[in-house]
Amino acid sequence: MAINVFGITWDSIESLIFFPLFLLLIGLLVVRYQRINQQLKQLATPQWRDTLFRGYSPLRTKIKLVLWIVALLFVFLALLHPQWGKREEHVQQKGRDLFVALDISRSMLAQDCKPNRLECAKEKINYLVNQLPSDRVGLMLFAGSALVQCPFTRDIAAFKMFLDAVDEYTISSGTTALDQVIAQSIEQFDRDTSRKSKLLVIFTDGEDFSQNLASIKAKAAEKGIHIFTIGIGTPQGAPIPIIDESGNQRGVEKDEQGDVVISRLNDGILQTLSHDTGGMYIRSTSDNNDDMLELVAQVERFEKEEMDEKKVSHFIERYNYFISVSFLCLLLEWLL
Repeated sequence: MAINVFGITWDSIESLIFFPLFLLLIGLLVVRYQRINQQLKQLATPQWRDTLFRGYSPLRTKIKLVLWIVALLFVFLALLHPQWGKREEHVQQKGRDLFVALDISRSMLAQDCKPNRLECAKEKINYLVNQLPSDRVGLMLFAGSALVQCPFTRDIAAFKMFLDAVDEYTISSGTTALDQVIAQSIEQFDRDTSRKSKLLVIFTDGEDFSQNLASIKAKAAEKGIHIFTIGIGTPQGAPIPIIDESGNQRGVEKDEQGDVVISRLNDGILQTLSHDTGGMYIRSTSDNNDDMLELVAQVERFEKEEMDEKKVSHFIERYNYFISVSFLCLLLEWLL
């Protein structure tokens, strides 16, 4: 915690916890000074004091006391990390490119994750990007087609703003096509062919109606894109609710025979997709973030690359001046 007083930024204001100790030491010095004066008064009258104690000087004793107090004061101020003036530095940033693809097909409204699969996936994504602050992340939404919602950025706040805007009103009425999201990611990664670490993380329940998945998957592997898939939902599944324009549920989806449609997590296709592209399949957990920590560990295996330079400005530490004043006071006290 930092505060600014008299144009000086005190960066470690929490060090005020040592203030009582500072006051205690000052109190002990004053008590010691008073005790010496009392002892001198008891040992000799004023007219004999200069004769008996020729080496003693009341003024010098007071000066030594003041020097000790000033020395302790400046040590205490140094602990608060005083800063003023700014220094600008150019920092070479390093990281990876990570595209996050979120399934927005109607099956993501199924409630085998609470409150539903879509909201569970959003919570996981939020946690994931918080764990990878140095990486560039992009957001893609997909169902029957894929759309880049947020291009690659280091601005996590901007990324989250786009992610938060995804809700039940964003849900597509179409089915899921995994080949479309992979094709879109290839197009995005091809815009910078110098990148080595190309990572795609797909959050989906695994329902897929792709017509060209095998060939597009092979193309992604050829281009060095590693696909990680996060299975959202459960194998037991749940009905797909029908949400009206007011956001209220007005029933569940049924097939042509009038039977309730149960949407289930399809592990198999996601496992194969990740395996064939050098990634990993992870089934989402509902009660903790162990799944995302496992994903972070996998992502961190990939080498970070140099990205753009960033200009960083920061206050200059000046505690050395305060320590120097304290040292000078102690030196003068010793010489006296």
